[in-house]
Amino acid sequence: MPELPEVETSRRGIEPHILGQTVETVTIRQKRLRWPVPARLDEKLRGQRIDRVDRRGKYILLRLQTGTLLIHLGMSGSLHVVPASATAGKHDHVDICLRNGKCLRLRDPRRFGSVLWTTPDASTHKLLAELGPEPLSDDFNAAYLRQRARRRSASIKSLIMNSKIVVGVGNIYACESLFRAGIHPKRQAGRISLQRLERLVAAIRQTLREAIEQGGTTLRDFTSENGKPGYFQQQLQVYGRAGEGCVRCGKPI
Repeated sequence: MPELPEVETSRRGIEPHILGQTVETVTIRQKRLRWPVPARLDEKLRGQRIDRVDRRGKYILLRLQTGTLLIHLGMSGSLHVVPASATAGKHDHVDICLRNGKCLRLRDPRRFGSVLWTTPDASTHKLLAELGPEPLSDDFNAAYLRQRARRRSASIKSLIMNSKIVVGVGNIYACESLFRAGIHPKRQAGRISLQRLERLVAAIRQTLREAIEQGGTTLRDFTSENGKPGYFQQQLQVYGRAGEGCVRCGKPI
């Protein structure tokens, strides 16, 4: 599944091509993704300008003049900017064609992604309203994490993977961050000191920033918006390396 760095890579990739552009048409080839694509989406978006291209957790938010389009890539989705005349493939389910002759295309073989429209403030949408802070924001810090971990028996790994605690720290980046911070993933969250949580917050930020800069981690079904894979997987120290020698001590992971 594309995680935060992959989604942010896609956001940065599509933004220069669609920001400030006006929607010409919307073509829906598959109405049933994870949730049904809104009826009459073409009528709702046609003629509207894309004013901002944001991200919240793993959602890409296209801010238009009268509302926000929420796009989630699901398990296997990807966004591509193609000429409006480009022939659609079997798994190209939604096209947002612009007056500049380009088209934002959602490709999703497994159909676990989503395209949703909201006119109220997007932050109040049921899929976003209960999300925790962004891991790269000032709102996510050791004091906050300690407060949320207090009296919890859950493991620290499950805590930081909980999107209501902090968004976007999926399995890959949780593993890598905990290793960098020197914290066992099964350690009870409520028993970790503030000092160690400070190391963990710093490790999460460093790991995510490096992954974003390198285009995200390539998974089996994911490529970036221009079809080029990310390269962070070449630097993974623990994820997917069970049984291999530890890069620090040499013992099997």
